[in-house]
Amino acid sequence: MSAIQIRPATREDVSRIFDMIVELAVYEKAPDEVKTNPQQLEQALFGDEPKAFSLICEVDGEVAGYAIFFYNFSTWLGQYGIFLEDLYITPKFRGCGAGKVMLKHLAQKAVAENCGRFEWNVLDWNQPAIDFYESFGAKPQSEWVGYRLTGDALKSFAAE
Repeated sequence: MSAIQIRPATREDVSRIFDMIVELAVYEKAPDEVKTNPQQLEQALFGDEPKAFSLICEVDGEVAGYAIFFYNFSTWLGQYGIFLEDLYITPKFRGCGAGKVMLKHLAQKAVAENCGRFEWNVLDWNQPAIDFYESFGAKPQSEWVGYRLTGDALKSFAAE
């Protein structure tokens, strides 16, 4: 049985987190979409007023994955929620329960902090992840369609 531990990430983890972000982008068939670098990541996670937070998953003392999350707010619930931006477990450690331990840790954090929701997105083609999430009761939010403004469209709209 593997010893799985979740801990807050530290500045010393930034380069490894960055490498895993690139691994995740390759898995999601979007390696060219990674625009950040370790310095930006360090500032975002460990700067003066971080708005995103990271956890490290270790299996038998070896870094096996990471999670990056932030808080959102539901006006209908009147409560904060946790939004999981990334959950990544390296291929070597998939199947040992590390992903589930990481999700459970974040769910417990949400409950302890009186959050009304714990949410994340999954690509529609990622059936192994979909099956995994549904195996413990997570439900897709198919009635909601996500929208995003980025790059020139964001700048143009903001300038109007």
